[in-house]
Amino acid sequence: MRNQPSYWAFIVHRISGLGLALFLPFHFYVLSMALEEARLNNFLQWTDALSVKLAEGGLVLLLAAHMAGGLRLLVLEFFTWHNWQKTIMALGAAVAFAFGVLFLMRAI
Repeated sequence: MRNQPSYWAFIVHRISGLGLALFLPFHFYVLSMALEEARLNNFLQWTDALSVKLAEGGLVLLLAAHMAGGLRLLVLEFFTWHNWQKTIMALGAAVAFAFGVLFLMRAI
């Protein structure tokens, strides 16, 4: 059971969801900085660091993986399961990874 693609898709969807949930409070904190221009400008200067750009790439990868997992769940919910859908799951994972890498390449 644990070496089936569906199980690993479930794990990736859960982990990406938890990662996004952990990111959300920081996102709201940064949004609150927009109320004070000087604080926001200092923060935006800090975001030019390579480590922050790598983290942004990871965030885009989490978003893409979570979206792919959600689409997989919608397909499971509304359609009958066929073996060719394993190929679609693998393709979805590859596309999610590609989006993360493309974002990272553009950010650096």
